[in-house]
Amino acid sequence: AAGGEAQLHLGDVTRFEDMELMARQALTAWGRIDILINNAGILRDKSFAKMALDDFRRVLDVHVMGAVNATKAVWAQMQEQQYGRIVMTTSSSGLYGNFGQSNYGAAKLALVGFMQTLALEGARRNIRVNCLAPTAATGMTQGILPPEALARLTPERVSPALIPLCVENAPTRMILLAGAGSFEAAHITMTQGLHIADTASAGALLCERLDAVRERAGERVPAEGWEQYQLELQKAAQPEQVAA
Repeated sequence: AAGGEAQLHLGDVTRFEDMELMARQALTAWGRIDILINNAGILRDKSFAKMALDDFRRVLDVHVMGAVNATKAVWAQMQEQQYGRIVMTTSSSGLYGNFGQSNYGAAKLALVGFMQTLALEGARRNIRVNCLAPTAATGMTQGILPPEALARLTPERVSPALIPLCVENAPTRMILLAGAGSFEAAHITMTQGLHIADTASAGALLCERLDAVRERAGERVPAEGWEQYQLELQKAAQPEQVAA
């Protein structure tokens, strides 16, 4: 009704050649690829003790390598055109854990790490990469949630969250949560922590002071992984300020 066009491509996200073909089909039709949403996923839920390793691998292959393959298929084109918007589909299971979903949770948090680095590597070429953590009633939630909850968790109440992540002035490295018409943000933070001087009892001292390490006053969201090195070396150079 709004004048959009769509094409269907049947393929397996775990096969890179299928994702290459999908990208070529889009380029042939429209001449460029501006947006990629990595949404492929499966569930193989069981407690870790009962889970077959094949089920663990399959979930990682679909969620993680599926996103890697699809992203690799469009990355060069986005770099060349100096523009791209990529969204990974993460989950609260990866961010916070869910019983019986060790495979799914591991895959979903892996996508956050993938997003963090791709956003840094794509910044110079105006490629912005974000994560969406949806809660919606899908085939994967049937039988898990009661009907009244499923009635509120419609996909239509999640899809608006994609818009700010895909527009020209989109953020980058954002983890946006969405469900039932509500929207939140998740952050991976680093506390100020403490420095413990070299001593044979450093481990015992750390056990005693874990609450100080966890203290969230002054925590920050690092711009990149090197900030851990910088903070720790700074505290080591000034141990008198934070020594145990």
